[in-house]
Amino acid sequence: MYIIETKKDTIKILRTIAEAIVIIFLVVLVIRALTATSKYEPYDANDTAVVSGEDKGFIAVSYFGVDREGSDTLISTKQLDEQLKALHDLGYVTISQQDMLNYFRNGTPLPDKALFLMFEDGRRDTALFTDKLLEKYNDKASIFSYADKFAEKDPKFLSGKDLSDLEKTGYWELGTNGYRLSYINCYDRYDRFLGQMTSDEFVRVNHYLGRDYNHYLMDYIRDENRVPIESSKEMESRITQDYNYMERIYTEELGYVPMLYCLMHSNTGRFGNNSGVSAVNAENIENVFAMNFNRDGFAYNNKDESVYDLTRIQPQAYWSTNHLLMRIWDDLPKEQKSNIIFVQGKSDIAERELPKWTLVSGAAEYKKDNIILTSLPKAEAVLQLNDVNASDFNVSVELKGNKFGIQTIYLRTDEERKSGLALDLDKNELVVRELVGGISGNELFRFDLHELTPIKDKVSVEEDMKRSLTDEYKMRGRFAKSAADSLIFYKAAKEAENEVTHSVAEGAEEYVPDIEINELGDTKVDIRLEGDSLHVTVNGEDVTGDGIKTDSTGSGTFALGTNWGGWGYSQRNVADDVYDGVFKNLVVATEAGTVYDGRLKKTDKILDKAGKIWTRTLNWFITNL
Repeated sequence: MYIIETKKDTIKILRTIAEAIVIIFLVVLVIRALTATSKYEPYDANDTAVVSGEDKGFIAVSYFGVDREGSDTLISTKQLDEQLKALHDLGYVTISQQDMLNYFRNGTPLPDKALFLMFEDGRRDTALFTDKLLEKYNDKASIFSYADKFAEKDPKFLSGKDLSDLEKTGYWELGTNGYRLSYINCYDRYDRFLGQMTSDEFVRVNHYLGRDYNHYLMDYIRDENRVPIESSKEMESRITQDYNYMERIYTEELGYVPMLYCLMHSNTGRFGNNSGVSAVNAENIENVFAMNFNRDGFAYNNKDESVYDLTRIQPQAYWSTNHLLMRIWDDLPKEQKSNIIFVQGKSDIAERELPKWTLVSGAAEYKKDNIILTSLPKAEAVLQLNDVNASDFNVSVELKGNKFGIQTIYLRTDEERKSGLALDLDKNELVVRELVGGISGNELFRFDLHELTPIKDKVSVEEDMKRSLTDEYKMRGRFAKSAADSLIFYKAAKEAENEVTHSVAEGAEEYVPDIEINELGDTKVDIRLEGDSLHVTVNGEDVTGDGIKTDSTGSGTFALGTNWGGWGYSQRNVADDVYDGVFKNLVVATEAGTVYDGRLKKTDKILDKAGKIWTRTLNWFITNL
């Protein structure tokens, strides 16, 4: 029995009780924040305000997965909340798999603004972080899984019981991505043959791959010379066996096979990259499933589509809400484009910022100290600062848009941008243009920001090749079928690691990777334009020396621009023709003084910092409970 003898003992007990209360409070908050407590309420098919009876098709939106804070591939809960809210506010109503099947088979009308919502890969964190959001917006979603994950009992993925429990809430339906996610006919970027890999093996080396690989069901298995090592009958047997495995496991785990399939990963206009393979997949799909999503990149479907060749759009982790809305807007038929109204930010911020700017094209969202300017598909977005006419400018801004794309600052320009100066951050290059008659203008200056990388941080081709080989051997050692094989591979990894290579500093050729479309940007730019001289500082480095001379010495206004930069490189071959420029902490001054200051004010900074601390605390409890 603990005896209180001193004041110190009393304080210790009170402190322990207070800590326990705080922990219990946080645990309750976490549970309430993540768990749906109500049941899904279907839309009223007899409500003519929702279902007019006209055939307007439906849009399908599919997410790879959800993470509390987000990653390079998984969307954050905050982003997902914003995107689901935007669709909900626009009047979109989620439909079920049976709704979709009835639409194709029987012509049953769908809601005028019908949304089919999907989450692929069957990740546990996806269900954990999405469940409460589905309840919040009364949305129904299909979650897809891989049958082999049930047998592996991988804690990252939902079990059969988990999926059945989700289904009971009414917010979730079950679909399948097939038996397995694995890769065949793989080569690294140095054309070294890696053969077949499981998804766990693939993630260990995918940063050394290009696009030279395929999914398990998409092609013949080939050798290093790209010659098939299996006959047509063997290929047919291998692929059909995958469908048989999948059917057996789903029947054992769930009691049935989901009627909706997502073939991983065709998007070829067929069901594989080879006509023979496509035919085998087609036969199995039609025998096993009622519907199949075969393509990605487009959101809109209608009765003209085959129920086995449906398409969905897959929002990337770097997309803003307007990015998703812009892609949907582009996909919709002309008569439905007016369905889309772009978000402008929280009402208090939008009300403050909107009078300061004129949106010429594209979409703009104001978030804290950021202006997110979303381009039109394959075109430019322009946002012009109101009531400014000056000759000299001092500008400070952090450009946070992805490296692949174009973020532009217009100075001394007219409303149609036919004169003045344009400073582009274009695929990580700083370009200064003198605008003449509304064309792209005369290029005055170009600087590759990669040159600011210290030589000690540059990687040579030799070094990169060594790392690629070393990591491959480590991967094979980790997943070897026997301890003896594992030791052989780890020994090979050690030998590869000890190979002598030369650095860039020693004169070796530098390895310069392609800029990926999801590669985040973070460039601080300071601009000083006085008379005929322009000075630019990038990340604290003066890149223009004595300055850039210009003949555009008149006066004009200030504007921001963003533009699609072309079909950017992506290892996963993601095609995206919309770009988000992000302008953070923008300050614009002229000879008349500061004309715009987008930085957070002192009180807002304190509140923002407190919010981030609270979010980190909550995230810690969610991760560690």
